[in-house]
Amino acid sequence: MSERRAARKSKRQEGPAWRRALSGVFSRTPRATRTASPSKPGTVSAQTWIDIAVVAGLILVGALGWMPVFDGRAHLLATVGGLAVGLGVAWCSHRLRLNAVTTLLMLFIAYFLFGSAFALSGDALWFVLPTLDTVRDLAVGAVFGWTDVVTLAAPVGAPPHLAVLPYVLSCVLGALSGILLMRWLPTRYRTLWRCAASLLLPLVAFVLPVVLGTREPFFPAVRGLIFAVVALIWLGWRRPEGKNISLSEKAGLRRARVLGTAAVALASVIIGGLAASILLPPAESRLVVRDEVQPPFDPEQFASPLSGYRIYTKTLNETDLLSVTGLIPGDRIRLAVMDTYDGHLWNVAGPELSTDGSGLYELSGSTLPTAPLADIVDQRTIDVDVVGYAGPWLPTMGVPEVIDLAGLDRERSSGFRFNAATGTAVLIDGVTAQVEYSMRSGIQAVPGDESLIDTPVASVGMPPVEKVPDIVVATAKEYAGAAESPIEQLRAIESALVTNGYLSHGRETDAASSRAGHGADRMEELFTRTQLIGDEEQYASAMALMARSFGYPARVVMGFAPKTIIEGSPTTVTGDDVTAWVEVPFEGVGWIPFFPTPDETEIPQEQNPKPQSEPQPQVRQPPRSEKRPDDLLTDSEIDDKKDKEDENAFALPGWAIAIIATVGGLLLLYLVPFVIIALIKRRRVKRRRRAGQPHARASGAWDEFLDRHSELGYEVPVRTRAGVIDALSVQRGTDAAATATLDRMAFDADAAVFADGEAADETIDRLWTQTDEQARLSARAVSWWRRQVSRFRVSRARRAPKRPTVSRRKDER
Repeated sequence: MSERRAARKSKRQEGPAWRRALSGVFSRTPRATRTASPSKPGTVSAQTWIDIAVVAGLILVGALGWMPVFDGRAHLLATVGGLAVGLGVAWCSHRLRLNAVTTLLMLFIAYFLFGSAFALSGDALWFVLPTLDTVRDLAVGAVFGWTDVVTLAAPVGAPPHLAVLPYVLSCVLGALSGILLMRWLPTRYRTLWRCAASLLLPLVAFVLPVVLGTREPFFPAVRGLIFAVVALIWLGWRRPEGKNISLSEKAGLRRARVLGTAAVALASVIIGGLAASILLPPAESRLVVRDEVQPPFDPEQFASPLSGYRIYTKTLNETDLLSVTGLIPGDRIRLAVMDTYDGHLWNVAGPELSTDGSGLYELSGSTLPTAPLADIVDQRTIDVDVVGYAGPWLPTMGVPEVIDLAGLDRERSSGFRFNAATGTAVLIDGVTAQVEYSMRSGIQAVPGDESLIDTPVASVGMPPVEKVPDIVVATAKEYAGAAESPIEQLRAIESALVTNGYLSHGRETDAASSRAGHGADRMEELFTRTQLIGDEEQYASAMALMARSFGYPARVVMGFAPKTIIEGSPTTVTGDDVTAWVEVPFEGVGWIPFFPTPDETEIPQEQNPKPQSEPQPQVRQPPRSEKRPDDLLTDSEIDDKKDKEDENAFALPGWAIAIIATVGGLLLLYLVPFVIIALIKRRRVKRRRRAGQPHARASGAWDEFLDRHSELGYEVPVRTRAGVIDALSVQRGTDAAATATLDRMAFDADAAVFADGEAADETIDRLWTQTDEQARLSARAVSWWRRQVSRFRVSRARRAPKRPTVSRRKDER
């Protein structure tokens, strides 16, 4: 048999050169010549460092696929940093021989500790130290960033937590790859399948950007060829040459490997390049997750609905817009809800500013999501026929519950989005004439003011309002007067605007001119003129800002209020029916409407009779003092005592708060795993000390002795108790007396476990006392660093054979 095998080997070596070259690359090294991993635990061989460099390079090649997805090249720093953090954790785990739980805790701490510097350096303290904001973004990005990245248009630049994705991916892949290459691959004789399995993690780093990226990937053919060539060459050279082969055989094997590597690389480039140019699918036929997942609707891509208010009152005032069946007198049609103000416009909040009060426009079926704040007292079904209206906002009524878009084709109905928080809907492709639909809506209860006196405003988060004129805030306090409850304050503001204001749409037939707009300058003009003149656009905006100045979550609603409604008959809605009002939520009731627009259109003319001139004696006039325009305005009486008290109150500077937050966060990251592991160890001791049988308690004392030494970094061999004592005595450097104490402890443990009778409780208690004492002595013999590391390690003793059963002892006798 051996002669036949030798003949086949000789014949194979005499074959063609290409065959000898390939056999040199992928040939199996004889089992007798394989080399094992280094004998000293915790060390990393030169071959392993080469493996780590190759796998890390392949992960970086795969991570380049994120280039079209993220804005700029900041994600490269996050990728390299995350890879370094993951490999560092893997090295520490291998060096300190940590178990899975401790390694996971270390990875968790390192992720938050270095994530600010690598992924969120712009928000970090001094570009390095983590802050509360960066820790929050690191946590949110790792959990929710994967869904956000496929729903936002590329390149993705916001929100900030999306920058965490390359960091967390490379961090996890680096840690797993390092553990596999340092602790799993060298543990046994090296085989080709083990090396190939180590390439699965770099393959994940290559595939994820392809699936979650864009239709046009980043140099896919070049990156694919580099990945394939490097992987094949590494697999070929990963095999050791062996120690028991002759120098001539070793030289021939290396020559064959060099030729085989060159042949494989050349074939990969030629064949892979041709295949990529011929078989690479077009961009439109690629499967990309972001194309299959509908992104959240961003209303900011359309103009503010309230900014086009005057188009309805001037241009479309006599145009039929809608034909609605099912309305009763007093019903209002809801078009859009605006809840954020930037000093120029009221607008619908987008996904970046979305809160629980503003909601999101999401995909929905015929059954709509339930409104979070609504006290429904009735239901009504309406049918809507769009006649002359055009825009993205789909008119609704009340609190929509079910909608039927059967009149729309499938492509247009797929663009339907609904916002449950505001009760509004959109069609991304736009609502145009000849669109028909029906909906069933709930009717919100509007209780009287008497029942709302003791009802607080609901705690609802709202998007911010900015650049509010000071005169609006001062006038709000003046109008609210002595009112105390929220409903009284809001009704006082509403009543004052209706009583003191006059209605004008700015048309030629109106008694006075009224400028369009609701920006900060228009709001200031509204309250600085002699009379308050405007229409729903100005009054609704003013009241919403006044309510926000009191901290109430107000929003502006734009829609239609048909003047003539005949129950049971279709109602024609024209542009002249456009209106706007304000809504504020009350606890347990829902959003209550307020209508601050006055009905009075007859604006009184200013009468300033010219005074008659009377001759006055000539006297010397005092010097003229320069008056600023602000001095001509009457100051409102505002109680600023509280503001002065707040200014005089003690407040920590920002740098002190940042340092306290950073130090507190680091301490928290240290104490949380420390407490968890301490509880685990305490439970382990309690379980062993409370075992049912005496010999089990004695065995538990010995196991605890082994575990504590292993956690301190001692080498605990799998031997008899006497053999373990010999090994530990050498490592601890004990003297003769201490060694004798350890030997007596091992003897007592053997006697308690293997003796015929059950050990006495005094003997078991003495074993546990010796275990605690020896653990303290062993801790003193090691460095401070090893003692700290032992606090975060949880070992599990590999027990010696269990105590023989009674039947077995009888057989032995």
